[in-house]
Amino acid sequence: MTSSGVGMACLLLVLCMVVPSLATVYTVGDTSGWTTGVDYSAWTNGKTFKVGDSLIFNYPTSHTVDEVSSSDYSTCTVSNAIATDNSGATTVALKTTGTHYFICGVMGHCGNGMKLAVKVESGSSTSPSTTTPSTTTTNPDSSSSWSLSPFIAFVTTWVALCVMVIIS
Repeated sequence: MTSSGVGMACLLLVLCMVVPSLATVYTVGDTSGWTTGVDYSAWTNGKTFKVGDSLIFNYPTSHTVDEVSSSDYSTCTVSNAIATDNSGATTVALKTTGTHYFICGVMGHCGNGMKLAVKVESGSSTSPSTTTPSTTTTNPDSSSSWSLSPFIAFVTTWVALCVMVIIS
């Protein structure tokens, strides 16, 4: 009886490790990164973004990543940005459904196409949607989200499986 309880606990551990690994991490613009001269509308084609996925923006610090509203996206306005970063490596956790809008706040860059709209669908998240997106910013008061590397989840899953086999 004890061995079946331990087996069930190991199975639960395995399931807890597998679920976070289902999230996808997208590098915006792939090898080009976040820069001028990239068609980000074409980059999003064929991709399905889900709650729990992340966007990684890689760029020189001469650019910014500003999350903005739909109207500010259309007019390339950064004065009301929801979140902004200029660190050169920005990770945005997609925590809510809906369309998320990103632009470069450097004068003329957004107008020349350095803007990204990402439609996020419900995914493996079981928590209810909120209206506040989470973005990594340079603000020390901002909250950061914890994310598990798919490789670590894979290794942990295999270790848990091996433990389960040894105990049984």
